[in-house]
Amino acid sequence: MARPRIKDVARHAGVSEKTVSNVINDYVHVSERTRRVVQEAIDQLGYKVNLAGRHLRKGRTGIIALVVPELDVPYFAELARHVIREAERCSLTVLIHQTGADRDHELAALAGFGSTFVDGVILSPLALTADDLRDRAGAPPTVLLGELLEEGADHVAIDNERAAREATEHLIGLGRREIWAVGGRDDAGLGTAEARTRGYRAALAAAGLPFDAAALLPVDSFRMPDGAEAVHRALRAGGRPDALLCLNDQLALGALRALHDHGLRVPEDVAVIGFDDVEGGRFSVPTLSTVAPDKAAVARIAVDLLQHRMDEAADPAPADAPSAGVRSPQDLVVAHRLVLRESTEGSAGRAGERRRGEDGQA
Repeated sequence: MARPRIKDVARHAGVSEKTVSNVINDYVHVSERTRRVVQEAIDQLGYKVNLAGRHLRKGRTGIIALVVPELDVPYFAELARHVIREAERCSLTVLIHQTGADRDHELAALAGFGSTFVDGVILSPLALTADDLRDRAGAPPTVLLGELLEEGADHVAIDNERAAREATEHLIGLGRREIWAVGGRDDAGLGTAEARTRGYRAALAAAGLPFDAAALLPVDSFRMPDGAEAVHRALRAGGRPDALLCLNDQLALGALRALHDHGLRVPEDVAVIGFDDVEGGRFSVPTLSTVAPDKAAVARIAVDLLQHRMDEAADPAPADAPSAGVRSPQDLVVAHRLVLRESTEGSAGRAGERRRGEDGQA
């Protein structure tokens, strides 16, 4: 049986093909009765909108790229699920690309992979610099995730410095004083790890606790083996923390294993808190306290912002138009919360996780 076309829907509904097109494209000047009759015809005939044709008529492909460092890191996998869902809402298809935190791969993504294949890019960079973002003539619209590298770029993230400060303050409030930062980086970089380290240091300073550079445990990557090895190495060197701030949940899960191997109890001997609220932390033993970014909101805001930029690129308003709209780059901060489980709360955590919002209230 031939696939139904717009003219078949129009004949079935007793309206013109133009009216069917107006209904499909949500044209506002269509009566509710007409809209209902056309929709019933669409449903009865099983008509499917040709999204490819719609996008091509607008000079687009209908494809956006989500570019992340590593696909098998749970945070990025969970984020990708949310981005795909939001893109479907906008009738967009998502191409997922992995860079391995390689600068050349990130630059290729920033340039749209050297073709007109994608209409826009959502990029989580690790190797790019602010200079890389300044000369982007001819590149597709791009929204950055993570830390802000350049004030001239659209950007969506949580306040990583504030979140790390809140997590460290919670550990200090539990009476912990020897707090290590697993994955910490004590430099002036613009990355997420640097921002979280600044928050950690700010909390120590506010509490009158000294900062010891040896309490920063550097890692090569933010995976479970790296967290385990960093903590193993520090414990073998004779260090004895009473709390760990881990800069993501993967590091925290690896740290839990290292503490167990050294006969240290969590949280009785060492309290542990991570970042990202990935699924594995809800099933670890003990369950993992964590900073939970609103991943659904990150995806929704990033897709909506990218859609806005793609619309601007396709139909730019004249510079002197009174209603040209906001064109300046957007730096949008998404909410986070502190989720408190057994790795900091002990047996109290088994009664159910507690959540603290950005105001610090349970």
